[in-house]
Amino acid sequence: MPNVAVAAPSQHAADAGTALASLGGNAVDAALASVLVAMVTEPGVCALGAGGYVTIWGPDDDPITIDGYMEMPGRGAPPDRFGQGGRTVTFEYGGELTTIVGHGSVATPGGLKAIAAASNRFGVASWHDLFEPAVDNVVRGFPLPEACAYYLQTSFEPIFASDPVGARALSGPDGVLKAGDVVHIDHLADSLRFIAREGADAFYVGDIAAVIADDMEASGGLITRADLEHFVAIDRRPLMSPVADWVVATNPAPAIGGAAVTAMLALIGSDPGELLRAQQAVLGYRRQHLDSAVDRGDAINDLIELANEGDWRKLLTAPSTVHVSAVDDTGFGCAVTMSAGYGSGIMPPGTGIWMNNSLGEIELNRSGFHNLKVGSRLVSNMAPTVARSVDGVLAIGSPGADRITTAIVQVLVHHLLEGVPLAEAIDRARAHVVVAEDGQATVSFEPGYELGDSRLPTRPFSSAHMFFGGVGAAEWHSGGGFTVAADSRRSGGTSTSV
Repeated sequence: MPNVAVAAPSQHAADAGTALASLGGNAVDAALASVLVAMVTEPGVCALGAGGYVTIWGPDDDPITIDGYMEMPGRGAPPDRFGQGGRTVTFEYGGELTTIVGHGSVATPGGLKAIAAASNRFGVASWHDLFEPAVDNVVRGFPLPEACAYYLQTSFEPIFASDPVGARALSGPDGVLKAGDVVHIDHLADSLRFIAREGADAFYVGDIAAVIADDMEASGGLITRADLEHFVAIDRRPLMSPVADWVVATNPAPAIGGAAVTAMLALIGSDPGELLRAQQAVLGYRRQHLDSAVDRGDAINDLIELANEGDWRKLLTAPSTVHVSAVDDTGFGCAVTMSAGYGSGIMPPGTGIWMNNSLGEIELNRSGFHNLKVGSRLVSNMAPTVARSVDGVLAIGSPGADRITTAIVQVLVHHLLEGVPLAEAIDRARAHVVVAEDGQATVSFEPGYELGDSRLPTRPFSSAHMFFGGVGAAEWHSGGGFTVAADSRRSGGTSTSV
């Protein structure tokens, strides 16, 4: 029976992972059970109607990333439905944020397909057992996490108040729930039990799929039964980077997050002092060339080729995620990141399942609302990552929009390159280069961060802040056992079955 270590967005999500280990599960089972709990107990931040990626590296296998991210829907939908069904909202969340919500903002979610593919091929626990911790948390009710409470303070009215079941779940006598208040979501436990009993297909071709598709058709959304039925989780070969004595495997094209991590690591090389310039170069290149690229695969290859040349100058031009990391003492590493965007506010009747608003994330849909080819995968910042050395394995990732990549890279540089202990590497002050539409860059940074010779304009933060991500990492060494750490910026939890 493997022992496991899990880093997750909350303690009850982390505990779900070690509960699977007590049943004989490995790191993959632990990560999947943990992320299922996170998806249903982080309202506003994530949901079961999400998409994401699973990166797995077993002791005797090549690494793999399973792509279950969002897809552009609309198979068989009438042409006049495209461009409709959404409403634009603006609210305060780390600054003014504008996004599109409503039925028309919902993309085809593939998270459950990715979880099922990972479970079938690499897990040893039963599908039913993976869902038990999530069901238990929903039946009992769960405390609203601090990150969710922070987000809902401003997003509840514009996004979530329009659905009566969802609004009731997130409201109390004094208005929107506060951190620590107990959340009860009608119908969600029944949906989870049904999927646990019938398999992931219950969401894609069964009764739940029918409810989702009918609700979309009745309210101007694009998702059809054909979209759900045709969704396939795709195996992809991760991008690989050498860092000191480690090899890092992360999310490949068509996602952008892993490419940004890989390019930054290549530019930094063995000099941590290049962190800010690497960020500026890669994020600037991304905004100019990747976000609206017709062929993101070719554009990503160009980025990595330029980064491998080591000259950052050649690259310069004029919220809403959960992550789980797990390792075990047989050498498995599993990193899972899931996102529902900012939330559409839509809950198909009788399901208790909130849906994503990935079509409405303006910053990830540069070509415009509903302008993607039906069936194509959307742009993603997510970068679940697994690294391996001769005697160890490390799983790492983060939520945080475009700060996902910079948070992961900074922790990897501190830990793998500089030899800083894992927890200290996660706690260290961070910086993030923000590149504006006109190409101008500004450095946001936490107290204690050394800016060095950077001449960029700055935006100092008064304390460590969830703006800079919420890294969770778990590591195992054959000679030293487990190390696991979760970011205090996001009130994460850790658990070890030893």
